[in-house]
Amino acid sequence: MAVYLLDYGAGNVRSLVNAVNRLGYEIKYVESPEDLLKAEKLLFPGVGAFGPAMQRLQTTGYAEALQRYIASGKPFMGICVGMQCLFEGSEESPGIPGLGLIPSTVRKFDATTKVVPHMGWNAAANVRPNNALASLNHEGPESRYYFVHSYAVPYDEKVKDWAFGVTTYKDETFVAAVRKGNVFATQFHPEKSGWAGLKVLRSFLSYTPTDGNGSVVNGIDTALTFAPPKDHLTRRIIACLDVRANDAGDLVVTKGDQYDVREQGSSTVRNLGKPVDLSRAYFESGADEITFLNITAFRDIPLHDLPMLQVLKLASQSVFVPLTIGGGIRNLVDPTTGATIPALQVAGEYFRSGADKVSIGSDAVYAAEQYYANGAVGFGETAIEQIARVYGSQAVVVSVDPRRVYVASPADAPTHHVIPTAYPGPNGEEFCWYQCTVKGGREGRDLDVYQLVTASEALGAGEILLNCMDKDGTNSGYDLELIRDVKKSVRIPVIASSGAGKVEHFGEAFRETDVDAALAAGIFHRQEVPVWEVKRYLEETGHEVRRKEPAL
Repeated sequence: MAVYLLDYGAGNVRSLVNAVNRLGYEIKYVESPEDLLKAEKLLFPGVGAFGPAMQRLQTTGYAEALQRYIASGKPFMGICVGMQCLFEGSEESPGIPGLGLIPSTVRKFDATTKVVPHMGWNAAANVRPNNALASLNHEGPESRYYFVHSYAVPYDEKVKDWAFGVTTYKDETFVAAVRKGNVFATQFHPEKSGWAGLKVLRSFLSYTPTDGNGSVVNGIDTALTFAPPKDHLTRRIIACLDVRANDAGDLVVTKGDQYDVREQGSSTVRNLGKPVDLSRAYFESGADEITFLNITAFRDIPLHDLPMLQVLKLASQSVFVPLTIGGGIRNLVDPTTGATIPALQVAGEYFRSGADKVSIGSDAVYAAEQYYANGAVGFGETAIEQIARVYGSQAVVVSVDPRRVYVASPADAPTHHVIPTAYPGPNGEEFCWYQCTVKGGREGRDLDVYQLVTASEALGAGEILLNCMDKDGTNSGYDLELIRDVKKSVRIPVIASSGAGKVEHFGEAFRETDVDAALAAGIFHRQEVPVWEVKRYLEETGHEVRRKEPAL
């Protein structure tokens, strides 16, 4: 049976194609509305904003063709925005109608009571039993799926005939999956949900219609006795791979000691392994996300960085959790042609190569400086704004590289956000502020971390990757004072980074700061602390974690 994929040009569909291929099926791309007449099964993934997705469908003629396909009774599966488009509309894009198949509106999460976007691994409890078309929770209630969204459909009377799975995030219960007749769709990303997600995808792909004309035939679909589930959002553990070319020109994973990646007393780049092999190993050991940081990309043109793009393409063939790529994502001028290359185009190349999120470092600092120079108002052209507008804020991570500056009192740094510290400076100073740096920590700027993260959130970033130069490579634990202060300053997810040396450091960060995720590099690469050991410790100390599921 031919499986067709409708790609309207937004985001990373490579991972979905790789997941389908991994399950033994081939994908055919829909190239025109007429192609939908040929499709026997249709996948419709979507990322980014509801409005641009629906406008693209309308202007290309796909909206009407999709409605005809669904009405034909042939199997249909939507993913993320591909599910949201089935509804009447969205608060994200007022005035732009959806396909109108399901009588409800997509609404924004209440950001006054929780971090938004809802990002990470959560449960999806069955409202209806599994059937031949689609099934959830193949390993029981411990199954977890990867969500990343700021808008959702509330679970209420209007959608009860459609709801298949529901999820609770803090104080809101929303529709995680719909299923009715020939239609199945998920708010979560099955292609990014590890083996649990691939099993959901397989349940749809393996369905064989029995009526002779390709239409779905279902029996009675009775709702289960149901109580709203608890919030099972897990603590995310992220493996970070700092990637650069060694002196022989090969891409290797390295790790710095306070950002110095050369072996001590040598000019040789520290080599900790091959990026694709390591990323696969981390996925198989239970890492919730993988981050690639191209640590010399500030010098280069990423669109010319074919080896790094190839790393992404190869990693996405066997790594079915979210992939983030950082390095050189900014507005560029190609030195060979003089042509301007917008940050959106650079990010688009990474997304098409398999990335789910892009991490912006130095350029975020420059964007924040422009933001304040413009009276704390965005002007639409920064890398953060460009990418968030098209791909959604959840696709934009701002990576912060700060270092401590000690002062005797707040009056000594009147233009900066100064905090008291329990760790006095070299002259007994009891206060400090955190200076932002650019170019891999080589240049300090007159901008503090508070100013950067609040500006980044205002410009549209969806997550903060919070490093600390003073802690990098020390194995002494995360900078809890820095993390705690940033968590209080923004309403978007924050990732703790720099300094982890033992499993207790992860638990300490989650317990003391309520940070959303924790990242480590060197201790994982050197196998001093395995990913699974971190998760076991966290679970034993009362934290929600995603357990390893049996492979296919």
